[in-house]
Amino acid sequence: MNVIFISPHFPRHFYQFCARLKERGVTVLGIGDCPWEGIGERCQSALTDYRFVPSLKDYDAVYRTVAEYIFRYGRIDYVESENEYWLELDARIRTDFNITTGPKLEAMADMNRKSRMKAAYQRAGIPAARWTLPDSLTAARQFANEVGYPVIVKPDQGVGASSTYKLHDDGELAAFWERKDPAVPFIEEECVPGHVETFDGVTDSNRNVLFAASQCLPVSLMDAVNQDADVVSYCQAPGEDLRAAGTRLLQEFDTRNKFFHFEFFRLDEDKEGLGRKGDIVGLEVNMRAPGGRIPDKMNYAYDTDVYTIWADSLIYDKCFMSSTFQHYITHVGRKDSIRYAHTQDEVNARFGGSVIEEMDVDAALAGEMGNHAWLLRADTLEAREDQVHYILEREAQ
Repeated sequence: MNVIFISPHFPRHFYQFCARLKERGVTVLGIGDCPWEGIGERCQSALTDYRFVPSLKDYDAVYRTVAEYIFRYGRIDYVESENEYWLELDARIRTDFNITTGPKLEAMADMNRKSRMKAAYQRAGIPAARWTLPDSLTAARQFANEVGYPVIVKPDQGVGASSTYKLHDDGELAAFWERKDPAVPFIEEECVPGHVETFDGVTDSNRNVLFAASQCLPVSLMDAVNQDADVVSYCQAPGEDLRAAGTRLLQEFDTRNKFFHFEFFRLDEDKEGLGRKGDIVGLEVNMRAPGGRIPDKMNYAYDTDVYTIWADSLIYDKCFMSSTFQHYITHVGRKDSIRYAHTQDEVNARFGGSVIEEMDVDAALAGEMGNHAWLLRADTLEAREDQVHYILEREAQ
């Protein structure tokens, strides 16, 4: 089996997708915009071959590299990146080289445009926030006054929480409209009073779920980025409502042998037209592994290896690893801009036996992960809450 993996060096820990394939005898062919000497030894050892292109946005260079790989190694079975930014590039390669084990270019609009995702949630019988694609400030203001402020605006095609804003009145809306890029379509949505919970996992070739987990984000990524707020998320077992809705949603896309990451709101209060407190509302779909350290959090929470589960889905179409939830695993990220009551050494002294990993975060990911972060294990929700409160307690003013 030959697999092309795009940008295997970023994020740093994603080399593990390649490593598990190579350990099972797969020929893993990397293409990236970082020279060989810069991708790191672990990534180097996870690859059978690697080709550097100065820019992955230079499709001619990428195309020639794929053609060279085919000439040298034969037919390509899969093209993957597990990185939202490169999903369209993956699809374009599949289209041009007739690789049938994943979505092709014509399917990408449903997967990377938020307005099209809303339609998919509705087809699956899942409520979603009202939205519009305004073509003028007048249209944007009319929608906002119809659904009520605040409203959320973000690129219809975007990555993560970048360029996502909560606007509270006509003045903020007008200011946003004046500074936004006119060439970028923005979707405008009613604000949903809830927190994010996800349904994440890996499928087989018939879109059956081989493994599933869930992330709970008490603090939204939008606030973490725009307000430079603390970052908290934890891994949990998916509730039955999440599992049922996510399983229906899988049928709306080409999710064969895919890692998936579906985002929902869980309402923190009743919302007319959407549901009662505790109900779930569709947010976004992502046809790749969840970002940050979430794959590793899944591993610790389930005493498993999701990188192996993903590799086995491609090779054997089966899961041989554990899928039983064991521990709450929490990511707690601190921002350099905030003064905290307890030092890093004090945190480690108090929770030493529960600290799985402590890390400095790449600057490109610090907005959504924190500049300095911990992964911690807890066996009860009460213990998890104690960890979060202590680490994020502010220095007294």
